[in-house]
Amino acid sequence: MKMLAAVALGGALGAMGRYLVFTVMGSLVGTMIPTGTLTVNVVGSFFMGILVPWIGAGGIASPEMRALLTVGLLGAFTTFSTFSMDVVVLIQRDAIGLAVLYLCLSVFLSIAAFIAGYYLMRSFVV
Repeated sequence: MKMLAAVALGGALGAMGRYLVFTVMGSLVGTMIPTGTLTVNVVGSFFMGILVPWIGAGGIASPEMRALLTVGLLGAFTTFSTFSMDVVVLIQRDAIGLAVLYLCLSVFLSIAAFIAGYYLMRSFVV
């Protein structure tokens, strides 16, 4: 039961964070491409990259805290389903170039952010 509560708490915080990022990015940048989804996926990937070596080094011992942060918080903060929908919407609007740009930016920047976070944290914990 403690594990489910930890995941639920993390999920609630992550979903609220995603909503705030979507709102702020939409206001600041506009909606030509889905910058809110791009931002949460890149930032979430960076933080997952930080968490993996930290957890591996024993920095987060509690299974509940690991689940809260990874499955709950980052799982709800990032969103593959919204990313998929955004690509399809851009294609339906005949914005093929923007769809390809958004797809490439999302995938490559998220992977690069994970790698950056991972190696940054490994330099501290390993």
